[in-house]
Amino acid sequence: MAPLDPALDTTVLIPWLERHVPGFRGFRGIEKFGTGQSNPTYRIFAESGDCVLRAKPPGKLLKSAHQVEREYRVMAALEDSAVAVPKMQALAEDADSPLGRAFFVMEHVAGRIFWDPALPELARADRAPIYTAMADTLAALHAIDPDAAGLSDFGRPGNYFARQTDRWAGQYRAARVTSNADMDWLAQWLPGHLPPDDGQVALVHGDYRLDNMIFAPDAPRVAALLDWELSTLGHPFADLAYQCMQWRLPHDAGMRGLGGLERAALGLPEEADYVAAYCERRGIGGIDGWPVLLAFSFFRLAAILEGVVRRARDGNASNPDAARRYATAIPVLARMGRDCVDG
Repeated sequence: MAPLDPALDTTVLIPWLERHVPGFRGFRGIEKFGTGQSNPTYRIFAESGDCVLRAKPPGKLLKSAHQVEREYRVMAALEDSAVAVPKMQALAEDADSPLGRAFFVMEHVAGRIFWDPALPELARADRAPIYTAMADTLAALHAIDPDAAGLSDFGRPGNYFARQTDRWAGQYRAARVTSNADMDWLAQWLPGHLPPDDGQVALVHGDYRLDNMIFAPDAPRVAALLDWELSTLGHPFADLAYQCMQWRLPHDAGMRGLGGLERAALGLPEEADYVAAYCERRGIGGIDGWPVLLAFSFFRLAAILEGVVRRARDGNASNPDAARRYATAIPVLARMGRDCVDG
């Protein structure tokens, strides 16, 4: 095995691992995970046990993007919480990194990753429990007290949707490769129609979806929640609406959605059932302004993917093939977001 990233110099990396990762010894090889788009991630094989390295991508980066240091901090804070995360082992920040860019090392968690939300590899009766586990984990995450977890300064509380809309509109304009009328419309429409701030503040994941979780090998249990790059203090309904896009995205267009499927026949819950399960676990009633929250989520995801496409164009994407697919998804996402509220 050899590194697929020429910027990953093992001659300087291995001594660093031996000095900073507790008990690390007997390096045997390294392999890049082929999936994922934002931060290149590698499995390191060693006699002392495998671990995972996650780094910023090389090259020029958009402001506030690829903050692996924040990922490390939040997962370290959640180590003993009700939310399962990998154990953090070491962090190298930009200034002292042997690779010239920040990275962290965490334990390797064995288990299952499901890429298709229809869960074709499972029996019908085993599918709904996976969604139950996701709802349980999301509710547990939003029940965490940021102050008690040492994360009181992890974000600015209040006006989350307004601040996020402004942020991603700016990121979209900075990264835009091709203009899109629906994105422009959403960027102008959303600020005047977002729900008023109701004071709820929680630790939000920011990219809460099925394939960012490792499930236990033999049980419908989340063994590790991954990819915390977009985590912050914010409104809990943002995570919920983001995941619920999955019920609306098409299944047959490479977007890993549940749209167009006979969900009852497959043993999969409906969006309303999932939202109700989450609300029950958190002890809250219904959610006002749900279509607007969904529109916000589609807009935000399209803006994120626009940044991925731009990095691919600039030669910095971790997975260029996926970036090219995302370019075709952006107008679909923008249209679906507008359809949630238009007319």
